[in-house]
Amino acid sequence: MKRSKDMIISQILDICANGASKTRIVYQANLNFRTVNPYIELLTKNGIIEVADGPTVVYRTTPKGIKMLKEFRSIQSALPEIYDFQEKKK
Repeated sequence: MKRSKDMIISQILDICANGASKTRIVYQANLNFRTVNPYIELLTKNGIIEVADGPTVVYRTTPKGIKMLKEFRSIQSALPEIYDFQEKKK
């Protein structure tokens, strides 16, 4: 069973909480570069993650994103049967 988009977004927000490169996001969220780009664009466009340019581009979850991550976790804990099932199928 495929992961839901909200599950993928919550994983990306969690990975970016302390800053992460695109490569780190791809590997830790078990995505590929083609799949991760639309998520990064969506999250940055809506102010949920921010981009810090430097020698390496780093993505960080914004305070708005941290709030959203907490809400995702709340929903996931309220409906563990749905999310546990999806996690086991990975």
